[in-house]
Parts: sequence; C-alpha cells; structure tokens
Amino acid sequence: MHIWVDADACPAVIKEILFRAAQRTGISTTLVANQPLRVPPDPHITSIRVEAGPDVADHEIVRRCDAGDLVITADLPLAAEVIALGAQALSPRGELFSTENIRARVNMRDFMETLRASGIQTEGPAPLSQSDRREFAQHLDKLLARIQRTPS
Repeated sequence: MHIWVDADACPAVIKEILFRAAQRTGISTTLVANQPLRVPPDPHITSIRVEAGPDVADHEIVRRCDAGDLVITADLPLAAEVIALGAQALSPRGELFSTENIRARVNMRDFMETLRASGIQTEGPAPLSQSDRREFAQHLDKLLARIQRTPS
C-alpha cells in the first residue's frame, strides 16, 4: 500500500497527521504538488513536484496509483478515477469515498458548478473544523490498522 496526497490544496494540519502516520506505520507516503513542498526527513515520506497546470498533479497520482493504495484528496473527479483503479480515496475532512457514494458526489459538484456558471452565488466549503480533523484522523487510523492486519 502507498498513500498518495493531492498536496496542492491539502491543509497543513492534515499533512502533519499523514506525516505522523507514515512515521508510525512505515507506510510510504508521497505528496504530489505543482509547488515545492517541505516534508520531514523520513525514508517513508517523499514529494513529487509536477509542472503547473490544471489537473497535472491529479494525472500524476492516477498514473502512479495501484489497486489497494490510498489517495488523500478533496478532488471528486480524482477520487472517482482512483476508486475505478481499485484504490481508496479519503477527503481531508474525513469522508471516505466509495463506489457507492462517489457518483452522487460528482453529480452534485457538477450541478453546483453549473449554478455558479449561470451566475448563481453558492457558498464554498466551510473552513476545516476540529471535528473534520478528528474525523480524518479516525478514518485514516482505521484504514491503516486494516492494512497492517492484512497479511501480505
């Protein structure tokens, strides 16, 4: 298993949770972004810098992702792509995306985008809350514990 992080928009507090988890479990974690990133000096934590541009980091994650990997992203189309590859996707707010819920989430995103394009004002996401952080950490711990119990 490998953890891939769509790091351009990933909150710093979520990255810190991921760094601690990688150091604790030894699971390889790679942050992918179009800007330089600071990562702790740990053999299990790396970063990849991609060219600037729409969805370049997403394409790199999809290209490298394997079934059984975990992708941390708030990007619903990216989540849908990696789920189709057999990977798991977890949002920085702690929502585990699945084959059962991703289509509805993408459809709602597209609907809201259509509203905004027609001039209707919509609200963006609320700031990341303490309960969002806790939810993320709990889901991550459950996923990592399940992986560590599974024999290779």
